[in-house]
This record gives sequence, structure tokens and C-alpha cells, in this order.
Amino acid sequence: MTDIRTSPVLSIITVCYNAEKYIAATIESVLGQTYPHIEYIIVDGASKDGTMAIVEQYRSRIATVVSEKDKGLYDAMNKGMQLATGTYLFFLNADDVLADKEVITKMLACCTDADVYYGEAMFMDENGADLGLRSVLTPQRVPEQLTWKSLQHGMVVSHQAYIIRRTLSPLYDLQYKVCADIDWMIRSLKASRQICNTHQVVAKFRVGGTSKQQQQLAWKERYHILSHHYGRVTNFLNHVFIACRYILSKKY
Repeated sequence: MTDIRTSPVLSIITVCYNAEKYIAATIESVLGQTYPHIEYIIVDGASKDGTMAIVEQYRSRIATVVSEKDKGLYDAMNKGMQLATGTYLFFLNADDVLADKEVITKMLACCTDADVYYGEAMFMDENGADLGLRSVLTPQRVPEQLTWKSLQHGMVVSHQAYIIRRTLSPLYDLQYKVCADIDWMIRSLKASRQICNTHQVVAKFRVGGTSKQQQQLAWKERYHILSHHYGRVTNFLNHVFIACRYILSKKY
């Protein structure tokens, strides 16, 4: 068990752009945590709505706030990583919330000095109502023991349910516009030795629609990423399986 008095600092990073609708709930879910050693960082992409006015209401309780133009989501996430000083990193999107007030305390108490702590994520609708666990509503199951090889068929763990030791976390590869997160997670897992399944529902995130253009780009990027990490032949066979699974999920 982790001693709360000597427990490590966790840097929680929220990147946002025009997020006035949900940003307050995200911030309050972080600031309401019972875990005492949180460094909260918000990286805003020069929002044009009321996002920053809302952030300013909590400014005294947030370690670092940056608001400037960026080159997209993953560039903003890289900025957050470079600002972080904690032992561990955790990304929480601007329309997501942590599952409950004690979830960080419970996660870090599951194992001592792990490189990665992971768990489950909950889908919720536009109004914040729970829809069901991601692993139940999608074909991708959270593995009992996560390794870098676990991602051969896709993103089996949400980044909203994934804490990584900061020194083992690479920067996101900006050549990828949609799927840099899976490449980042594979590379961070390759560098990790002790990986802890906390069996916690870590965060809740809203289900958003994906445009056809984005979906096509995601397939293309993911195929390139997985071929790089797992080999072209293995990845081709894996994608035959993925395609069949996708078709069946749409059918039923």
C-alpha cells in the first residue's frame, strides 16, 4: 500500500479549446480529489469562447495555466508534458471527469512504485449520464495484464485511464493527427517494467461523433503505427481480424 504522506506527485494535464460547456466539471473533478499531491496543468489553445474566464475562477488552485495557439491536440499535450514536474503523468480531456473523489488515491494505493497504473473508463452521454463501461460497449477489452503487445488490435486502454511514470513518457509524434495516442502508449509500455492493473473505473468520457474523413485518417494512421511496432505481416493479419470485428459490431 502507498503511504499517503510520502506518496508521489501526479501531474494531471488537461488540454482544451473552446471548452466552456464542460471545463468546469473537469476542473472540479480534479480539484476535488482526496489525493493530496496533484500538480494540475491546463493547456488552452487560445480559446475564443468563455473557457479561460471559467479557468480563471479556479486559477489559484491550478499549478500552471497556458493559453496560446498550438499545432493541434498532440502539440498541446506535449506542452503539458514539458511543463510537468510530477513523478507521474495523467491526461484528462476537457470534457471528461474523474470517476469519483478517491479514484487517484485508490489507484496509486494498488501497487508500490509501478511504472504504469491503468484501469477502466466509463462512457457517458452529453448530459453526463453513464452509458456503460468502455470494455462492455466496445469490442476492446481491458487486459488483465497490459503489455505493449496488448495493443495489436487497437487501443485496449483509454488514455483517460492510464497513469505513466513521467520519465518513461515519450512526446507524442506530431506526424499523426488522430492516432498519436496509440503510438505514445505502445512506446511508453515498451519502456515500462512494472505495470499495475488497478481494476478501477478511473474516468468518464463523453461519446462524440467521428466524421467519415477522420475515421478514414484514423484507420490509415493506426495501420502505419501498428505495422511499425508489430511488423507488416502480423499487422496485416491483425487488421483482417479488426475489420471482421468492426463489420460484425455494426451488424449486431
